[in-house]
Amino acid sequence: MAERTVAGRTPTGGSTFGHATTGHVTTGYAMTSDTTVGDTTAAHATADGATTSHATTGHRTADGTATGRATTDHATTGRTPTGRTTPGATPTSAAPTLRTTGPMTARRAVFPGRRVFSGHAPPAAGLLRGLLRTTRPRQWIKNTLVVAAPAAAGELFTSRALVQLPLVFVLFTACAAAVYLVNDARDADADRAHPVKRHRPVASGQVPVTVAYGVGGALAVLAPSAAAWLCSPYTAALLTAYLGLQLAYCVSLKHVLVVDLAVVTTGFLMRAMIGGIALGIPLSRWFLITTGFGALFMVAAKRYSEAVQLADRAGATRALLAEYTAGYLRFVWQLAAGVAVLGYCLWALEEGGVPTTGVLPWRQLSMVAFVLAVLRYAVFADRGTAGEPEDVVLRDRSLTVIGLVWLTMYGLAVADW
Repeated sequence: MAERTVAGRTPTGGSTFGHATTGHVTTGYAMTSDTTVGDTTAAHATADGATTSHATTGHRTADGTATGRATTDHATTGRTPTGRTTPGATPTSAAPTLRTTGPMTARRAVFPGRRVFSGHAPPAAGLLRGLLRTTRPRQWIKNTLVVAAPAAAGELFTSRALVQLPLVFVLFTACAAAVYLVNDARDADADRAHPVKRHRPVASGQVPVTVAYGVGGALAVLAPSAAAWLCSPYTAALLTAYLGLQLAYCVSLKHVLVVDLAVVTTGFLMRAMIGGIALGIPLSRWFLITTGFGALFMVAAKRYSEAVQLADRAGATRALLAEYTAGYLRFVWQLAAGVAVLGYCLWALEEGGVPTTGVLPWRQLSMVAFVLAVLRYAVFADRGTAGEPEDVVLRDRSLTVIGLVWLTMYGLAVADW
């Protein structure tokens, strides 16, 4: 350890384990060094009385040796920090408080008045992530149905559609997010007892219940208001109706047999309708029948899959689902699939009666791809593995290919190619 005397003052040096500490003293001031474990600590006194000390926070390596990361404590000009001596004053201990949490844990140097950063993300960032998770980003794919009516009418790529449809998608997503937030806030206590839902942000405490209610309420007010200003009054009215229906579902309708299926199905139908309403496109009866019963097919298949998978797990399923029988749910999705196929075929044949200049009757040919897609999806419904419709559509390659073929054929029919 090296020492140096200036103007008759003698520094007092502190030792470290494994490294030497060097003290430096200026005219009229003495200093004492800090003690750390496994790293060098240096203290410097300046001529104007401002002292800068460096302590370390300990980190344990693989062999158990504590190593340090430097942190800095700065005293203001003209003041003497704790642990420094001045002429005529009684010196105090310069060593920082070493706080130990359990055996063989790293030590951390803590100076009075200093906040120690724990290394965790700020609470605000965690809250924002929790709110985003509560809005179910994976479910946003359902809102792409807003393009259904314009696509069916051949007006998907008009200038107005390119402006309005992204806006409608965002507004509908905001409304759906509001419903999810309010639903999770209401069901927080019940979700905490659920083996899977207890990990939801609101149930786990990541998002406070009051915050979920507040953000959900704000979105429920802002989205229809923005629709009335940026789109049309009819678009705002449909969004308001959707919010009212879905909030009623959260409060009571989800506990009513059959009505719960109808409400969820209506939500999908509204998604398919709103694009046409925003653009002023007339909606044909066949379009409404096909999309409505197609949605009922997927909703009933989802309920059937949940009933099959969770039948033997006590407390793992909703009370209403236990009141449905597997046979009844199977009957519903089979009936809905049949009506959806019939409606699409009649729609394609009716439209096909109009003279076209296309190379092939693409609209009639698209019936084959549509029927194959329904039958393919029914395979997963029958197995009880259609609990997550978006996963079935995106993960099954055969179904994805069939869907793309159908889209291509229908697109060619609309383009009259």
